[in-house]
This record gives sequence, C-alpha cells and structure tokens, in this order.
Amino acid sequence: MPRFAANLSMMYTEHDFLDRFAAAAADGFQAVEYLFPYAYDATELRRRLDDHGLKQVLFNAPPGDWESGERGIAALPGREAEFRSGIDRALEYARALGCPRVHVMAGLVQPDAKPAEHRDTYLANLARAAEQAAAAGVDILVEPINGRDMPGYFLNRQADAHAVVQDVGASNLKVQLDLYHCQIVEGDLTATLRRDLPTGRVGHLQIAGVPDRHEPDRGELDVSHLFGVVDELGYDGWMGCEYRPRAGTSEGLGWLNDYQGENA
Repeated sequence: MPRFAANLSMMYTEHDFLDRFAAAAADGFQAVEYLFPYAYDATELRRRLDDHGLKQVLFNAPPGDWESGERGIAALPGREAEFRSGIDRALEYARALGCPRVHVMAGLVQPDAKPAEHRDTYLANLARAAEQAAAAGVDILVEPINGRDMPGYFLNRQADAHAVVQDVGASNLKVQLDLYHCQIVEGDLTATLRRDLPTGRVGHLQIAGVPDRHEPDRGELDVSHLFGVVDELGYDGWMGCEYRPRAGTSEGLGWLNDYQGENA
C-alpha cells in the first residue's frame, strides 16, 4: 500500500510552520516533505521530527531568488557557482534531518532560449550534484512541472526527465513523478506508472487533485485506481500529498482515511 507524506508547505497552513509537524503526526502521517528548510535551524527541525516520530523524506535545494520569481537555477548558464553552493547547503540539511532525497529545480527559461545550451548546463550541474550527494547517501531528484502553473519551466514531460537521468548516468539521480503535473501535461497516468515505475528511475511520487490542486479525490483523477496501480507495481517509496486543502487539512483527509480503512 502506498505510504503518504504530508507536504507541510501546502497542508496544515492553518498552523504556524513549526506547529505543522505535530498536526501531521496527530492525523497519522509518519513522514513529511516541504519546499525549503532554510529559514529554520536544522536542529530545531530535527527536534520537531523526532518529537513527533516523523521522517523527513524530501525537500528542495535552494532555488535562486524565489521571492523574485526564480524557480531553480540548475539549467541556467552562468549560475553554476551559486548552484554548487546551494547543493552544499542542501546536503548539510539533508544530513542533519536524515533526509534521503533532495529535489533540484531546473529553472525558468525564455521562449527564445537555446534549449541545447540549457540542457548542457543542466546535465553538468546534475552530474556534479549527484556525485556530491552520493557521498552523503542522498538521491537527487528532477521533476517535470506543468507550464500552466509554472510558465517557462525548463522540464515539463516525463520522457524528457527520464532522458536526462539516463544521459547523466548517476545511480542516485532519479525522477520525481508528480501525478498532478503529469495529468495536466500529458495524462495517461496508468500507462505512465506501468512504464516508468519498473525502471527504478522514479525516486518519489506526489499527488493532488486535478485541475484545482485540492484533495486528490476532487476532480478528474480516480485516485483509488491509481493507488492500486502503484501498489500492484510494488513501489515501496513515499507519495507526497502536495495539495492545497479546500477547507481545513484534517477535515479534508476523508480520502486517506477511506483508502487506508479499505486496505487495512
């Protein structure tokens, strides 16, 4: 049965960030993920995890100037030194938090950009990051993101992400398959899962309802079917709940309680 991690950047926003760990644990979550840890001391974050019996399963490397609209720098020529520094910082937090995965955002590119130049930069940066992360026992993840939510994002399609992973050739470089983004860009989720999960190149799954990114049972996805496919394929990783609750996080967990009750 899939194991679910609460995304504390989107869920439990009715609480202050550091109080979201307790709220997630109270609802039965055993793991958490979120966008960035860097505004908080790693020791404090680790204490929150330990106090509530939670595992940290994912966070993102520094994305450049997020507040100014940047969404990663891995594929941006000329930002290599900043990227390397960001990976160093991410791995410091990963070690402190016992987190085995770090997502590296590619970045936004202009419509008239030269794709080959960005891809070459991306591959080189990912190769360096994977080499650094391997020494720490950490996987580096890349994620295709839909262009409706993030116009101009460099990586949109699953096949392109898998090609990047194969071209770099590092065993700890993997794809983060977000079923919300995948459905918006290309659909065919059942076939995608059956094609890609057995390759061993998928390091993390995420879920949200389509089209509004609310609870996963709201909208066009048959999540019970998708969870069954994931289970059938023997995926033993985590599925991050990266969605915005419609009206209170705990009140919207009926989908999870029903699924776990059916499979108890």
